[in-house]
Amino acid sequence: MDVHGERGVKLCGGAVPIHSIMIATESEVVSFDPHSGELRSVGGLDGQRLTCLADDRGSGRAWCGTRRGGVFRSNDGGRSWTLAGLEGEEITAVACDPAGVLWVGTEPSALWWSEDGGASWERLEGLLELPSSPEWAFPPRPDTHHVRWIASHPERPGHLWIAIEAGALVSTPDGGRSWRDRVAGGPWDTHELAIHPARPNTLRVAAGDGYFESPDGGGTWTTPRRGLEVGYLRSIGIDPGSPDVIVVSGATGPRTTYVAGRSDGRVYRRDVRAGGDSPWERITTGWAEPPNTIAPLLLAGTWPGEFWAADERGLHRSEDEGRSWSRLAGYPRGRPDYLRGIVGVS
Repeated sequence: MDVHGERGVKLCGGAVPIHSIMIATESEVVSFDPHSGELRSVGGLDGQRLTCLADDRGSGRAWCGTRRGGVFRSNDGGRSWTLAGLEGEEITAVACDPAGVLWVGTEPSALWWSEDGGASWERLEGLLELPSSPEWAFPPRPDTHHVRWIASHPERPGHLWIAIEAGALVSTPDGGRSWRDRVAGGPWDTHELAIHPARPNTLRVAAGDGYFESPDGGGTWTTPRRGLEVGYLRSIGIDPGSPDVIVVSGATGPRTTYVAGRSDGRVYRRDVRAGGDSPWERITTGWAEPPNTIAPLLLAGTWPGEFWAADERGLHRSEDEGRSWSRLAGYPRGRPDYLRGIVGVS
């Protein structure tokens, strides 16, 4: 099976083809083998409770966060994993910026960084001093909150957007030396934030309080939702070939978004090349109708029109800008109860 062919899309100065897709469940990481067309279990993380997954595009390196077990690093596309520090911390988000600096979020909300691949770590100050922080709370535990997502500017190392679940999307332009608090009209419960490298100041957000987009790096926000039948969004992807084609997943609420067997997840697509008032379209080709699966995790592919997605049934792919999808492979150990992340390793 030729998953990628010879095509690539210009990203950050060069073609960066994805060589493998990895999915994290709560108990293991599985990797898609394009030659066999199968999802295979990855070793080295046995006994860990996995929480998040990230890649360092172009390096073959991947990162996996765990619950109290620390951060793990793979230098070989997920074939093996090595502990990279932060044992004892509740890792909730991980990301890598264009300079190769690793950023990690935790519960309670804190931000850590490492510029040496996890050999040493430093905790940033100032996050909990933001004026909105007393209002942050994650139900049903109002005494805590956590970093749900970290997004990096594709051209400016250290320029980050930090999603606090729940209560704020905040940012730092300089690696934590200064901070910008949430702004009026912005998302409160950001789950994922996507940025297209051709339009690095345009932010697109899938949140528990709906869909949001900003043309100016988060200074102002709009909420185009015409055609969206649900208000709880989980994941978001932008077409590698066009910053104006967006795909989101969502459901009617938290439990029906995440929990297999109780879910009503669905996928929507929006194409604003014809105008900013374009509605969302629900995609049913390749997805259950009526909806009865989790809201899938989404991943932008390598070349124009390509998207990947993961739900409890397995790995799916679209080659036509998200209009239709095909299931490629199921899980080697049966249906997982919960998915924690999807990345493309190159």
